[in-house]
Amino acid sequence: MDLPISASRLWDSLMEMATIGPGTQGGSRRLALTDEDRAGRDRFVAWCQQAGCTISVDQVGNVFARRAGRDNSLPPVVMGSHLDTQPTGGRFDGVYGVLAGLEVLRSLNDHGITTLHPLELAVWTNEEGSRFSPPMMGSGVLTGVFTLDEILDAVAQDGARLGDELKRIGYAGTASATDHPMAAYLEAHIEQGPVLEVEGYQIGVVSGAQGQRWFEVTVTGQEAHAGPTPMRLRRDALVAAARMVDALHHLGHRIGGDACTTVGILDVEPHSRNVIPGKVWFTVDLRHPDDAVLATMEAEFRKLVADCAAGCGCTASIAPFWDFPATPFAPALVACVEDTARAFGFSQRRIVSGAGHDAVYIARKVPTAMVFIPCIGGISHNEAEDINLDDAARGAAVLYRTVLATADGTL
Repeated sequence: MDLPISASRLWDSLMEMATIGPGTQGGSRRLALTDEDRAGRDRFVAWCQQAGCTISVDQVGNVFARRAGRDNSLPPVVMGSHLDTQPTGGRFDGVYGVLAGLEVLRSLNDHGITTLHPLELAVWTNEEGSRFSPPMMGSGVLTGVFTLDEILDAVAQDGARLGDELKRIGYAGTASATDHPMAAYLEAHIEQGPVLEVEGYQIGVVSGAQGQRWFEVTVTGQEAHAGPTPMRLRRDALVAAARMVDALHHLGHRIGGDACTTVGILDVEPHSRNVIPGKVWFTVDLRHPDDAVLATMEAEFRKLVADCAAGCGCTASIAPFWDFPATPFAPALVACVEDTARAFGFSQRRIVSGAGHDAVYIARKVPTAMVFIPCIGGISHNEAEDINLDDAARGAAVLYRTVLATADGTL
């Protein structure tokens, strides 16, 4: 392919970043604000400085690499994604978007091009939400979804405070975490699902993202001895929870289409082999691109939890944890991604993101669009996650041309 970017340089950077915080089965483990995350950030900063960029870090640890434009009084066109991973994450989720953005900056240097608007490449803090929860904290603070103080005080599953960890790894910046002008935002990402690969498309033109609603459910029964307590007299919280999990699974199938229902964490008390569980806590993740359907899913979820609890002589409470509505991206910017892919001769289709991304929050502030590339087998949040070099190059090329059109005011 005759592309304006270097496919081999992009791939080499991806493989080098993957050596930082390697997983046990070929993937990556760089949990947010750990030593591994610091090492990944340090490598990113060094690469950007070598490309002639200046670096700033804001109060929530978001890192911005800035490339000067012809008129630096204009707000920057920003690219970005994240470097943190799931505990057993892949080498490309988030990382591809960061390093595709870096390849855009390097390629502009190669071609001697200076854009009208300055450009920035962002690494957002704690996109994954696996160590600190909820996810997308850095972009959430920037867009006012969260306050800076509540995020700095967030406590990880391992007991660490986020603000303390930022200081420990050297990324507690001084730049404002909320006052950051932008002209537009573009994010490249792997699809994290199978649609592009199965349907044979090279580029996904992302029109928006599904709405999500997360909950925490606590089921309370009665602890009792596993031997002397007859089955008919038990109030087994785990049985009630198991029925809820199964009913949630069938709810997603019954709604159909893009509906997704997931239970990701389940804790059982008192965690003893010969005690009937008295309490179960679990998480619920509901997703759909239509907010009205999502509201219906929530109503049915609440009813099935109540019915399953009553059927087992238990009680249940539901606590909302985190949510965002279905988010459309900027039509003109989405059309630019589409036109650019078509101009390259790449097969493309419009697609709704099933996952949350920092772009979802940034879209509340400025015109936003995303570029998807296929991932092999549709597998993500798994060490087996994989892409191929040609797809990586195509996505970076579309990002390059879209950034040029946006930053030179020709969009």
